[in-house]
Amino acid sequence: MPERPIATVAILTYNGEDYLERILEQLRRQEIDGEFEVLVIDSGSTDSTLDIVRRFPEVRLHQIPNEEFGHGRTRNLAAQLANGEFVAYLTHDAIPTSPHWLREITAPFALDEGIVAVMGKQVPRPGCFPLLKYEIHGVFAGLGPDFGTSVFYRDASMTDEGILDALGFYSDVNSAARRDFLTQTIPYRDVPYAEDQLFGRDLIEAGYRKAYAPRAAVEHSNDLTLAEYGKRIFDETVGLRRIGFPIPPMSRAAQLRLTVRGIVGDTLRILRDREYSWRRKLYWLAVNPAYQIRKWGSYRPSTLVDLADEGAIRAGSLEHSRKRR
Repeated sequence: MPERPIATVAILTYNGEDYLERILEQLRRQEIDGEFEVLVIDSGSTDSTLDIVRRFPEVRLHQIPNEEFGHGRTRNLAAQLANGEFVAYLTHDAIPTSPHWLREITAPFALDEGIVAVMGKQVPRPGCFPLLKYEIHGVFAGLGPDFGTSVFYRDASMTDEGILDALGFYSDVNSAARRDFLTQTIPYRDVPYAEDQLFGRDLIEAGYRKAYAPRAAVEHSNDLTLAEYGKRIFDETVGLRRIGFPIPPMSRAAQLRLTVRGIVGDTLRILRDREYSWRRKLYWLAVNPAYQIRKWGSYRPSTLVDLADEGAIRAGSLEHSRKRR
């Protein structure tokens, strides 16, 4: 019998031509003791995604009709199709930054059998707008130092809902989980949005552990126009409200206060940012405030919209505007 692969790298694709080839090239360069496989699940791409996959004969392609796609449902399908002990998930725009990515994203499982899921670091793309760049840096810096592995779990003293929400934070842009755990214990829930946050909370509340592996980094930040960014904020907030995260309604005064604070804070960060030339700093000093205005101008309605009003939710949704056909 052939030896079971250490891991299955599962990539969910839909019109992913922009970054997919770079991802697959990086996977060819991975250095890990043992075998691994790459599985692409495509849900009806109409661009050159499938042509790119076919240029990598080692990649196993599984196609599903577009209407069968679901963020949680399709990740569960990947686990069912996987042959590896671990399933490492990448979105079709998350590019591993080193040949050690797969080794690092699976390494924490050896620390403790109670660790059932691992989240890797995300590094914003060079052209990412400052607001998003600094948010990504801040989120992942808060999870632990780059030189170590952080483990998150719940004990009896942790009863505050805010702490539990923070413990459950999870992103499956760049992640891994034990295959048997996904198929036999806690799968992803089939929800329209925030399936990863719900999965992270589910496993913490059930008494399991998850880890953050910062050396398992990918280049990733959403390529969004100003209009798309606002709709993305709307989707994220409504998605979290729908799965039970306590997000209070925002007042106009709070919207104004957070907008001004965000503009001032980003302005100072841009001026100190050594990655930007002076010309680029001047550009972002002029442009970035519009993203702060758009962010909070979309966030407030997302905290107020009636979750039963599907028409209002569709009107503000990026997911709906990009509806798969």
